[in-house]
Amino acid sequence: MNHSPAVAERPADTGGRSVTDTLMTRRSVRAYLDRPVSREVVAEILRLAARSASNSNTQPWHVHVLTGLAKRRLTDDLWEALDRGGQVATDYAYQPAEWCEHLAGRRKEFGENLYRTVLGIDPDDHRARHRHHRRNYDFFGAPVGLVLTVDRHSLGGGLVDAGAFLQAVVLLARERGMDTCPQASFLDFHPILRRHLRIPEHHSAVCGIAMGFADREHRLDRLRTGRAPVESFTTFHD
Repeated sequence: MNHSPAVAERPADTGGRSVTDTLMTRRSVRAYLDRPVSREVVAEILRLAARSASNSNTQPWHVHVLTGLAKRRLTDDLWEALDRGGQVATDYAYQPAEWCEHLAGRRKEFGENLYRTVLGIDPDDHRARHRHHRRNYDFFGAPVGLVLTVDRHSLGGGLVDAGAFLQAVVLLARERGMDTCPQASFLDFHPILRRHLRIPEHHSAVCGIAMGFADREHRLDRLRTGRAPVESFTTFHD
């Protein structure tokens, strides 16, 4: 029996985009059209993403796909927790207690670009900032929300493997004309995720992922981010 890799089964409707094209046009999109994405398309993306490299082919990832009422119920519970000032309850230290200077600078630049430049929200307007942050938990209005989890038995290496899987999902969606937004915000309310999605104790959430067709007319579509030059993060050894 022929067991050719699934990646060879290239769909006919992807437009033949190259990896370079999908990388260069990929953005973390925060506004989506009310346009459905079929379960078959999502399943195909996940099937191909599973070709990603993992340590000793352990494939430690699991994906929860939310649409319709299931997505609405999760969003409502997360909004309730956020609005009442619910205590952040993460499953592990995803972000450092204090950022080093050059990384903190990049975060600050991104925040100013998003809130002040694109959304016109002043740093002291906490109510408006809260309203925007709230949109995270509706997957920014995307028709499909995914929650990626990883086996805790190999959490350190598993997160690396999950990152490779995540990037594949993002690029495969882009290849099909869709956009995504990986979202760390869901990790702040891990107990709610665990309850809604019945995440087993031996798994931890890695991130949420919004998936759908970008609303190009929304002002958030103007958000752009730069990248550091190769020389700043590369050392060549001859």
